[in-house]
Amino acid sequence: MGAGLVCLSLVAAACGGDDNGGSATQATVDEGVKAGVEQQLGGGTSTTEPAAPVERPTTMEDWEALWAEERAAVVERIQSEGLGLSADGTTLTGPEGFTIDLSACPAGWSNTEGLTDTEIKIGHTTALSGTLADYGNIAKAMELTYAYYNAEGVFTDSAGKTRSVNLIVKDDGYDAARTIPLVDELIDSEKVFAMWTLGSPNTLKTYDKLNGRCIPQPFSMTGHPAWGDPVNHPWTTGLQLAYNTEAVLWGAFIEQRLQEFGGQVKVASLIMNNDFGKAYDSGFKAFLAQSPEAANIEYVTETIEPQAPTLKDPMTTLAAQQPDFFIAMIAGAPCVQAITEAAENGMKEDVEYLFMPSVCKSASFVGKDKVGGDGSAADGWWIIGGGAVDFNADATSDDAFVAWGRGLLSDAGIDYHTSGSFGSGFIFSFAMVQALQIAGELEGGLTRTNLVLAIRSMDLTHPLLLEGIKFNMNGNADPYFVEGSDIAKYDSAQQVWVQEGDIIELSGKSTPCAFDQASGTCA
Repeated sequence: MGAGLVCLSLVAAACGGDDNGGSATQATVDEGVKAGVEQQLGGGTSTTEPAAPVERPTTMEDWEALWAEERAAVVERIQSEGLGLSADGTTLTGPEGFTIDLSACPAGWSNTEGLTDTEIKIGHTTALSGTLADYGNIAKAMELTYAYYNAEGVFTDSAGKTRSVNLIVKDDGYDAARTIPLVDELIDSEKVFAMWTLGSPNTLKTYDKLNGRCIPQPFSMTGHPAWGDPVNHPWTTGLQLAYNTEAVLWGAFIEQRLQEFGGQVKVASLIMNNDFGKAYDSGFKAFLAQSPEAANIEYVTETIEPQAPTLKDPMTTLAAQQPDFFIAMIAGAPCVQAITEAAENGMKEDVEYLFMPSVCKSASFVGKDKVGGDGSAADGWWIIGGGAVDFNADATSDDAFVAWGRGLLSDAGIDYHTSGSFGSGFIFSFAMVQALQIAGELEGGLTRTNLVLAIRSMDLTHPLLLEGIKFNMNGNADPYFVEGSDIAKYDSAQQVWVQEGDIIELSGKSTPCAFDQASGTCA
């Protein structure tokens, strides 16, 4: 692999193009994934039957039993394939060609730094202030999860040590310039075992350092395709659907509906002006660059700064363009604002297809409590949902895991309705709880290398993913956990996203991404 890696999850990031919808160049489509998308969206015929999803447990006891079986299978695979540290301790070998040369780690590096006989220190930078401060509620849900499992004593490793997770949270306000010194503080002063970052720009500014220091940076809270780089950044992984994958699904959706508009359409996007928004934008431009319908799809954009207090001006400008499709490439409070502005400036009535980004799927972004009145402002909006179960929707109240998570919040005096980020917190903390347990069962007990090996080998049923969405990694062959998605439309009367069509599942089809920050492309 290495320098021979080809571009990104579904297509290459755009090579060139401006912020006003300029064309991408040199876009390269991953043919395997392209074929998968075409087959599953009706453009081709699949030659294989999808694997039947695991039957969803109806109690937490059944969930725990299922996860125990799945963890055991991961451990058995690692052991049977002889994966792990070399005898001299200089090489970590994982599945499908995954390796880390530990001799390149800095002098004094410790495989157990951040661990004591009773504690696992994990650092976390997130937004507790600013327009994206709602993301701080991810940390609240994670802290409650760890407190629960700490009390259960589940973090007992093969060396017989029982530890508790200590999540150390620092506020960077979603400002990458503030993230850098906070990460330095956490790895140099607190000496954490692993480092957890939120945000594409924040993670991009720190992942070179963390990989150079051989510090795990698992389950980064961002869908940037750069986290799918097991060769150059083996210590960093993502978790959620990659933004460029989502962008390609938008493009395929639009292509299928061209004839509704006489064969030509205008697509308008509001883009957050940072690495997060640019990943969406470049992925969509790359799709257009290779599309046989490119000449029939006009693309216009406006940008907003992450801390912008209002979207009124750019949304008014886009409404004046009279688009046929609108895509919000934004996050946090701006998602609610986009719905409100579209209702006020006429886009809600005049634009046939309005899309929320996957990061704003929760009912607490689109529900009537947020958008006001009867919630009709959000009615009819579409989403490529990333396969996530809506933790906040009334329709999921009977789900065993959702009920368990809401119970933890309630016991802590927290109303789950108040934030769409609580569900995200349980999505991420579930993954870490399972990874720590798998790592602890491996030879040598819990170590940094065993954590990375566990993550790169994981194949589990995630309780907050829809049935049919896989949650797995496989060394260098598959560096993305979630590659599937639902396509859904919001029903304000029911206050729920209603799935349209079948689940799209592309597990193992995405190509690794060796991301070049200077050019904004995957090599």
